[in-house]
Amino acid sequence: MSSPTTRLKISKLLHIISFMMIAWGLISCGGKSSSSRYDMEFDSAPSQHVDVSQIPNAVPKQTKRSKSGNPKSYVVFGKRYHVMSSSQGYKERGIASWYGKKFHGKRTSSGEPYDMHGMTAAHKTLPLPTYVKVKNLKNGREVILKVNDRGPFHDNRIIDLSHTAAVKLGIKGTGTGLVEVEAINPGQSYQAVAAPPKATTSIENNPSVGLYLQLGAFISSQNAYQLKNRVNSSLTSNQANVSTTLKNGQQYYRVRLGPLNSTEHADSLALQLTEKGFEKHRIVIE
Repeated sequence: MSSPTTRLKISKLLHIISFMMIAWGLISCGGKSSSSRYDMEFDSAPSQHVDVSQIPNAVPKQTKRSKSGNPKSYVVFGKRYHVMSSSQGYKERGIASWYGKKFHGKRTSSGEPYDMHGMTAAHKTLPLPTYVKVKNLKNGREVILKVNDRGPFHDNRIIDLSHTAAVKLGIKGTGTGLVEVEAINPGQSYQAVAAPPKATTSIENNPSVGLYLQLGAFISSQNAYQLKNRVNSSLTSNQANVSTTLKNGQQYYRVRLGPLNSTEHADSLALQLTEKGFEKHRIVIE
């Protein structure tokens, strides 16, 4: 008969073996199998041409929240995101990206398979599902999408579009676009506007919409100019400036870089600012 000490050691050993087997199973499942979202190293568009004009907008309807994809909060790449309790009143401007073949057919955060030919999108914090109207601020095109996935987990991006949605909005070629995203509430009337065939998608050719990196907004002009001077002493180009704006009757002094000529330029500057210790900055489009 074994002693209690021996039985305890055997029990611990069995627990360790069991844990190692479970861990190995998780690693095997997470490897490059046919069901992995990461079989392809790089994302891409469909191999064959698809006539997106034959694919209609998503139709908003009253639906229950998905059983998956709606935790109070979650962490990706060390950053915590808090899921909104409601999409009502949500409206935001920012940079959109798109995703395609790499994720086609794979499970989305809501549990539905991702269809790059569908009219869907991914968002970091909107409840799943939420229906949204997305407008390309450069050419006026609009689409209605169903948000059924989480992402994009890239700094300074607010929504990830399906491939079809990106084509319809005219941002597939550039990879990103300046957009306005507005939640559509149940029962709300909505309409998606098609753009003229020759509508421009170039920031340089349509200066009415500006892309900026904002580092802060202050009631005190002194604080604003102090930040401006610190930023400009750290950067060799793209000097920050101070501008004023009124909000709810209060004047604010904004410290910003821009207008910038591309999202790539904004990404590069954002990285430089972070490396210099200016971590609080955000994209502003107006």
